[in-house]
Amino acid sequence: MTEHQVINPLSIGTDYEALAARYRPIFQRIAEGALEREQSRTLPHEPIQWLKDAGFGAVRVPVEYGGGGASLPQLVELLIELAEADSNIPQALRGHFAFAEDRLNSPPGAARDIWFKRFVDGDVVGCAWTEIGNVEIGDVITKVSLHGEQWRLNGEKFYSTGSLFSDWIDVYAQRSDTGGDVIAAVRTRQPGIVQSDDWDGFGQRTTGSGTSRFVDAEVDAQNIIDFATRFKYQTAFYQLVLLATLAGIGRAALRDVSRQVRERQRIYSHGNAQRVSEDAQVQQVVGDIAAWVYAAEAATLRAAQPAQQAYLARFAGDEQWERSANVAAEIESAKAQVVVTELIQRASTQLFNALGASDIRQGKSLDRHWRNARTVSSHNPVIYKSRIVGDWEINRTEPPFVWQIGNGPDRKI
Repeated sequence: MTEHQVINPLSIGTDYEALAARYRPIFQRIAEGALEREQSRTLPHEPIQWLKDAGFGAVRVPVEYGGGGASLPQLVELLIELAEADSNIPQALRGHFAFAEDRLNSPPGAARDIWFKRFVDGDVVGCAWTEIGNVEIGDVITKVSLHGEQWRLNGEKFYSTGSLFSDWIDVYAQRSDTGGDVIAAVRTRQPGIVQSDDWDGFGQRTTGSGTSRFVDAEVDAQNIIDFATRFKYQTAFYQLVLLATLAGIGRAALRDVSRQVRERQRIYSHGNAQRVSEDAQVQQVVGDIAAWVYAAEAATLRAAQPAQQAYLARFAGDEQWERSANVAAEIESAKAQVVVTELIQRASTQLFNALGASDIRQGKSLDRHWRNARTVSSHNPVIYKSRIVGDWEINRTEPPFVWQIGNGPDRKI
């Protein structure tokens, strides 16, 4: 091992089957309660605690620090398996893994070591970035200000995905003194933080994506991070977690439709066989779904590879390699988004063509697969990703690495 590797060990991958074997029993337990949680809208506090206790939040931390040492494609593959069990949970952990990825990309030193230890000890980080209401693009109303010797955070965020389950919250804010954009990592369990379970989307109903309010919440100075230093492939990374969630939804839809067809007793007089499981047209529907899910999963795993290269390039001292790797990470995640979005929405709709009217009953909740897929697909509008990819292919225009949402400027007619 070289001196550079001793000082800054990287997560380059491990034996995937051995890694996954640690978590598959937990995934199975999560899957067993997923339908009941969906129907009762019970937040997955206990399942996420199982994962925390098993060190799941540290799978990307280098093994030298006690983590799993997984590569980014291996993390994505784990998230696909988790999403098959319950698609809400990988999305709830999306902010955690993004913050952990940012710490993986930060310079070696005591500050990074502290976060690695927290991840290994089971700490999970939620996120709170988006402000809704009368907020124009580029505005950040949430502020972090120095009061005497203590920094304090004030503001309100929506889409605080995963924060209800977290020990820390990754808050996008603005310094009141310099106006600079920062990430403020705040401890969740402290005075001045009020969290609300007011997410009312028709899908992904238990991701804990409600409102977070901050009133003079304390922030340690070392946990105020200049946003300009944020890892460059962050938008690609966020999209990869959503792609993994979609692929897992597809696997769950395939699992459920296969079981329903296998067990179905009622047939139609104008069908093609004495058993539904032997009906050639029904078999074709399930076969199509299997192929679409296969393609979606393959595209997702392929898209994760350039993001891993961008992580490795971060410390290679080759600016051109790092830049091209970041472009590839963004473009390939966008290409995968265009394809995976369509395939999984199609699969989660077509499954009903293999079934009957009894299978639309609420007790089975088979519609959750489409609702969840449609909800995940509504993040980061796919039409813009198609345009970005097209502009790259035609003009070699680099993609935007950070984007924002907010009200457009007033237009006078």
